[in-house]
Amino acid sequence: MAYRNLQECIADLDRTGQLVRIAEEVDPYLEAAEIQRRVYQAGGPAILMTRVKGCRFPMACNLFGTLSRLRFMFRDTIDAIQKLVELKVDAGSFFKKPWRFADVPRVLWNMRPKWVTHGPVLAYPTTISQLPQQVSWPDDGGAFITLPQVYTEDANRPGWQHSNLGMYRIQLSGGKYKPDRQVGMHYQIHRGIGVHHAAALRRGVPFRVNICVGGPPALAVAAVMPLPEGMPEITFAGALGGQRIRLIRRKGQLPILADVDFSISGTVDPELQLPEGPFGDHLGYYSLAHPFPVLNVDKVWHREGAIWPFTVVGRPPQEDTSFGQFIHELTGPVIPTVVKGVHAVHAVDAAGVHPLLLAIGSERYVPYSKERRPQELLTQANAILGQGQLSLAKYLLIVAREDNPGLNIHKIPAFLQHVLERVDWRTDLHLHTRTTIDTLDYSGTGLNEGSKAVIAVAGPPRRQLATQVPPGLQLPDGFSAPHICLPGILAVQAPKFDRGDSSREYEPALLHFCQQLEVTDALPLIVLVDDSDFTSKSLSNFLWVTFTRSNPAADIHGLAAFTHQKHWGCAGSLVIDARVKPQHAPPLVEDKKITQRVDALAAPGRPLHGII
Repeated sequence: MAYRNLQECIADLDRTGQLVRIAEEVDPYLEAAEIQRRVYQAGGPAILMTRVKGCRFPMACNLFGTLSRLRFMFRDTIDAIQKLVELKVDAGSFFKKPWRFADVPRVLWNMRPKWVTHGPVLAYPTTISQLPQQVSWPDDGGAFITLPQVYTEDANRPGWQHSNLGMYRIQLSGGKYKPDRQVGMHYQIHRGIGVHHAAALRRGVPFRVNICVGGPPALAVAAVMPLPEGMPEITFAGALGGQRIRLIRRKGQLPILADVDFSISGTVDPELQLPEGPFGDHLGYYSLAHPFPVLNVDKVWHREGAIWPFTVVGRPPQEDTSFGQFIHELTGPVIPTVVKGVHAVHAVDAAGVHPLLLAIGSERYVPYSKERRPQELLTQANAILGQGQLSLAKYLLIVAREDNPGLNIHKIPAFLQHVLERVDWRTDLHLHTRTTIDTLDYSGTGLNEGSKAVIAVAGPPRRQLATQVPPGLQLPDGFSAPHICLPGILAVQAPKFDRGDSSREYEPALLHFCQQLEVTDALPLIVLVDDSDFTSKSLSNFLWVTFTRSNPAADIHGLAAFTHQKHWGCAGSLVIDARVKPQHAPPLVEDKKITQRVDALAAPGRPLHGII
């Protein structure tokens, strides 16, 4: 259905039994966020909170909380979008069955924005302090917009054709921001807005920004789409939303999205950065306060009957998981056209998305050789790590499709088993040191600083993997509670991390562990953790602990390790130190009093009864 605005979407969800209204007063401080998290975890409906404490605007959440609801919202356009993707993959398919693509011209027409002189969003002026001050986690540094659509243009090539519409974190209050006059903007170094900011600074012109909230749901999806460079997100929003995106023309200013619920316009201060954060983020930890750009606010507008949509991020899975699943459905077939020889790539949500990538490639070099080893896979791995957000990956595991054509990249235990049955730690591990990682990842050596590990395997299995702790396993002093997480993976509870003298490359206890331990080849991977029972309890726990709490170059060790011609490897088990380190950010923990209040909303006769 082509929703012209958020109100039409909410009415449609309400009419079809996919929305619940909460008429009781809800506090935007922590309570609204916990409601969203709990309803999402239960696979529940969208929520409309009609009475918000201290604010006159209603709030909506969990709109994108299930993949089925996303498919429902865009039920009239998904097929046409997939046909566009099909043409991108194979343009020749048009000539084979041209009648299948009869609706494509209309989609292409909808991709072009429509200019107007006025729009609903300009109905009423307001101020930042009158907006919902939604705080998600107890130690957040203030209120944030969690579903913003941030519009910017390239100073070198002004106009919508080179615009960017991205979902970047916006801090409305707290810290050192001047109330109603300044808001904080957090964006990562690789994003489109960063390129636009740099261009404005080079030209010495004002860097104008419009922050929108609400509007047709296609805008929110477009804002998180990993589109090819040069393709404006508003064109995709028009295609997905089934109608042209309306832009209000403003002389000498950026255009404003006409049908959104709220709009904040301003200019980024070229001389000022202020601490933004802390903020509970999608890795499951707080991103701490760091200097980021500041927007000097000029105007704040809202439409009649404006609704404030929001989400919550935290340890996966959260609502952004559904975004990822939907995006993969739409764009998955394009991957092989972007990186030749790569058949599939999966950013593992449970590991925090960017810390772990799984990939299936091809290994076709020297097919006449009797000994198959990773060669082409390494070329493909480097290409993957050069693609947009994929460049933020810390661990990339890539395998050859020829070894198991039926391997499914989304069946993670089977994929890991395939890797560990074949890997040779003497040759198949490749470290990239002193490079960039996700801004939100504190496992590295500094903001945006860390390392990467590529594990590339090809050929037949080398070993059978252990599914039980070997009887009689002797652990060095201080190490205890061994548990099998998955076949071939052993979690060991280690002493609390203590590097002591920072000039030492190895913590003495860890060095002792690697020198003294003797284990079977059937356990090729050992993970040192603070709580081995927790780590081994579920696949999700193992992935989260292992890949969010380790920096490959610093935390990968091994039994019988060696360095040869600057290549590091080990003849025995690989050891990943996934303990909490001093530089790590604290994990997210809910407020117990807020939890009790939300529990009460599930009592008989209350609005969330039978939902959470």
